[in-house]
Amino acid sequence: MDINHILQLPFTQEGGWQQLRRQRPSLNALILRVVLPLSLLPPVMLHYAIHQHGNALLPGLSERPWALIAPTLLTAELLTFLIMGWLIHGVAGAHRLKLSLNDAYLLAAMAPLPLWFASLTLFVPDMLFIVSGVLLALMVSCGLIYHGLQALCEREKHDIMVMSATYTVTAFGLMAWGVLLALVWAL
Repeated sequence: MDINHILQLPFTQEGGWQQLRRQRPSLNALILRVVLPLSLLPPVMLHYAIHQHGNALLPGLSERPWALIAPTLLTAELLTFLIMGWLIHGVAGAHRLKLSLNDAYLLAAMAPLPLWFASLTLFVPDMLFIVSGVLLALMVSCGLIYHGLQALCEREKHDIMVMSATYTVTAFGLMAWGVLLALVWAL
């Protein structure tokens, strides 16, 4: 899959989604090639940001137990992927959308891509820049969920049901993201 197809994923149900659907990567391939490597980005970037400019971002940030927080965050991200795949499959079924479990996990692997890449904003010691990057990533992630459901569900779908399922999945995703942030903050 080339970069043009990847960049189209949040904006259309054609192109990249159809190519991904034809390739049908297995759950193991998704975990080893996408989820695990990209889940490493946030903990690594947090570690970098804390040691480079932690107190410039928030006072007292560098005193936190980051050696414990980073691996905990990675583990939580991997568990969240597994839960979100199952959840996407259930939400699609509840909205009378036909979505295979494999396609649900494909969507669960693609939806957090912008959020994982948003962690790269931690290179810049400016909280406004970081928050703006995360908000933009959330919007792109919503586009991935919506167009992913459009593309991966069987053709007898209704756009209203796809929108409703998108809202539900996004709400659960935001709650999971909030739990991850609370976990990081609580440790």
